[in-house]
Amino acid sequence: MQLWNTATRRKDPFSAGPEARFYVCGITPYATTHLGHARTYLVFDVLIKELERAGHVVRYCQNVTDVDDPLFDKALELGKSVQEVAAEFTGIFKRDMAALGVRPPDFYPHASEEVDGMQRVIGDLIGKELAYTRDGVTYFRSSRFPRYGQISKLDYDQMVAIARERGEDPSDRRKEYPLDFVLWKPSRPGEQSWPSPWGVGRPGWHIECSAMALRYLGAELDVHGGGTDLIYPHHEHEAAQTESATGHSPFSRFWVHVEMVLLGGIKMSKSLGNLILVRELTPTFDPRAIRRYLLETHYRSELDYSEESLRCAAEEIRSLDRALALAPTAVPEGAWREVADAFNSALADDLDTPGALSCLAEATRLVLHSAAGPLSGAWATVPDAQAELRAMAARLGLAV
Repeated sequence: MQLWNTATRRKDPFSAGPEARFYVCGITPYATTHLGHARTYLVFDVLIKELERAGHVVRYCQNVTDVDDPLFDKALELGKSVQEVAAEFTGIFKRDMAALGVRPPDFYPHASEEVDGMQRVIGDLIGKELAYTRDGVTYFRSSRFPRYGQISKLDYDQMVAIARERGEDPSDRRKEYPLDFVLWKPSRPGEQSWPSPWGVGRPGWHIECSAMALRYLGAELDVHGGGTDLIYPHHEHEAAQTESATGHSPFSRFWVHVEMVLLGGIKMSKSLGNLILVRELTPTFDPRAIRRYLLETHYRSELDYSEESLRCAAEEIRSLDRALALAPTAVPEGAWREVADAFNSALADDLDTPGALSCLAEATRLVLHSAAGPLSGAWATVPDAQAELRAMAARLGLAV
């Protein structure tokens, strides 16, 4: 398999030992599950299915960020506790993922339950003089990490601009360097807080994933993933603080990122409220149609939502079901093998799900056409094409 690695900006041959370690950044549970969420986890679901099919044991960790400003703000807005809001939206997310046939992670840690581990990592960084505390806020010294920028490949000015856009403050006078970032900070009134050697407060966002990945998977991952909006600053900061704390590089051999889902050309996001939610679509559409639709565009390309395209995906699912419901059907072997080989090649080429879906549709048509009348001029046939068709569809999560 060739897989695009954000850190190298190329397709690299993907290999792993008997055990492959995956960490995919999870949700902040205050408004889920929109199609951007679904697309990200579907892509990694297909990748994990392919690795498990090849004989790997995949250890998969996905976190819940239940210590974060947007969640606290949502709880205040609803007049509920943070725990109540987090539980409600985490439950919705899990049900949506199950409806879409997404394999659940092996480890599903909540940030609020992992603060001790975060404090240990922060303590290690302070002990190495790679972090410092000013006025109750603890920062990572990004200027002392020589590989800073290894994932995003951004220059200083670009980093400053994106950091400011994403809610960080490069002009914070407590910082030694504008790109230093928060590891620990005082809690605002009414927020969750924990005692620490640096004062009562709570962790910064980035340290959460580092601590959870280290606890459940170790110092080196095979794949670390998420949406492209996490490349900088989140994943850049994760790599910097984790490699600094452990002394091991790289933190992840592959960084894999899924492009955004748009609505009318604008990124679908919780902050903008321009969301198409999975639970709003499932009463009308077969969840497999939603899944097929989200996989019809390659994961490294943006997807602009179209209900018409979703309806076309639903029709393809109905065709697949008709083909699978037929009595065992013989199809021409030469045409079938060509389609099957192209299907395998597509998934091995940076998870080309559009190409694989095109092959699946062609295989479906071969079955339906062959079942409609006797074969002519076929020297050899595949006697039970439905079995192979079902196996192909299952690799994309479209059949069981």
